[in-house]
Amino acid sequence: MLRKIFKTGNSLVVSLPKEILEPLGISDGADVSVELNRKKTEIIIRPTRSPLVAGVDEEFAQQVNDFIEEYRPALEALAKK
Repeated sequence: MLRKIFKTGNSLVVSLPKEILEPLGISDGADVSVELNRKKTEIIIRPTRSPLVAGVDEEFAQQVNDFIEEYRPALEALAKK
């Protein structure tokens, strides 16, 4: 999909179409992470998620989520006891 870069104030801007943003849960005012991959000459835009608990960083929250997904059957069995 080809997009144009345009100037707004002192910044350069690229508009992102709704059909790309909606499946990612990104809407007006959302925070995103923007990174540069110099090797591949790519700009990477990712949605950011607010931590469910204040003070818990995203990496730790992802590790907990991965653990739960991997051991879900065992955790559910334990919860029934």
